[in-house]
Amino acid sequence: MFPTASSFAITMAEYTQPAPQQQSSLSFTEGFLLGQLSVVILIGAFIKFFIFGDTPSPETTASTRALARQSRDRGHRKSFSINSSPVAPGRSDVRHSSSNVLRHPPRLTTPIILAKTYYNVNAHQPESLDWFNVLIAQTIAQFRTDAHQDEAILTSLTKVLNGPQKPDFLSSIKITEISLGEDFPILSNCRVHPVHDGSTEPDSARLQARMDVDLSDLITFAIETRIVLNWPRPVTAVLPVALAVSIVRFSGTLSISFLPSVSHPTPSTHPASSSPSQQPLSTTPTSLAFSFLPDYRLDLNVRSLVGSRSRLQDIPKIAQMVENRLHAWIDERCVEPRVQQVALPSLWPRKKNTRGPPSEEGDGQGTRAPETVRDIREEARREVEEERRGNREHWEREAAAGYPEGLRWRSKAEGGGYEMPGAMPM
Repeated sequence: MFPTASSFAITMAEYTQPAPQQQSSLSFTEGFLLGQLSVVILIGAFIKFFIFGDTPSPETTASTRALARQSRDRGHRKSFSINSSPVAPGRSDVRHSSSNVLRHPPRLTTPIILAKTYYNVNAHQPESLDWFNVLIAQTIAQFRTDAHQDEAILTSLTKVLNGPQKPDFLSSIKITEISLGEDFPILSNCRVHPVHDGSTEPDSARLQARMDVDLSDLITFAIETRIVLNWPRPVTAVLPVALAVSIVRFSGTLSISFLPSVSHPTPSTHPASSSPSQQPLSTTPTSLAFSFLPDYRLDLNVRSLVGSRSRLQDIPKIAQMVENRLHAWIDERCVEPRVQQVALPSLWPRKKNTRGPPSEEGDGQGTRAPETVRDIREEARREVEEERRGNREHWEREAAAGYPEGLRWRSKAEGGGYEMPGAMPM
């Protein structure tokens, strides 16, 4: 018997039915293998380039950073002026005294100052600053001695590192080593020249001192903490991390200049009622501005240790990340055209700042201890308080009796305009 058409169709269906299942299984196997291979390639690339990657030489890194800083700050330098301050139009930034007793000296410009000090910026030889290096060394040595005695620097740094700005994925940060170094910076090759700050007027230049700074030392700061993984639940995994950063050498050019006090109008609460000539002036104190040129060099030694059992030591990429972060921190604060301004205290001689043997008049104020001065001030303050308390009680009695003089005693008791000039402030 010959097979019918129906039996032939059933036979063909039996042979052709398993083919889609075999094709789907092959596609799943290929996808699985491809996925595993991609994961292995990513892990290998991460280990090769992130963990065992070679960092560039310090010379190459320093030159690259210097070129990047110069190209980034070239545009800011054109529009930035260190002496810029809001001054009302048509009004001088200096308030002159209305008295004719104090004579006003002529305006001292930069050429006049250089001529009176016999300093020629074109012919004067750079100075060595040996005497200034000795003063700086004494200051740094005293700072290191104070830091070792009371451990204030350890307490303050621990408080700052564990403050509110600490990320949530880090546990408590512990400081394991602080070394303030043993050597001192050497300043040399000091020269003075005028700087115009983008102004075209010849009299608007300010004097600026530039000197070379070189420090070869080992200043170390080491911490240890733990990276905590809080997903999908808190403290899922913990990774111990130890990091030590050492400053090996710093060299660059330091710029120092004095900024005179500037007066500008104080913002008024009633701008419509007050004219510009009647607005009070607020004066900024004289300050010292310093900054570094963009071609400075900072050599660091970064040591790292990641893991608890199988540890990874001195990962190059971690060192590169720390160096980039420190350079960015310095560039944003004290690299030209950005400057750091420090307000200078008043240098006028005062009796309270006098130290030494007693004066010839025998007043004994030169040997008074701080405790004695404090007791005198407290006694004077108590006398003033008792006098005001008595005035207030007298005013209350007169007010109860109905005398109009109570208003005068009230103004005295409340610190009005009837106090003796020069009275001790409360």
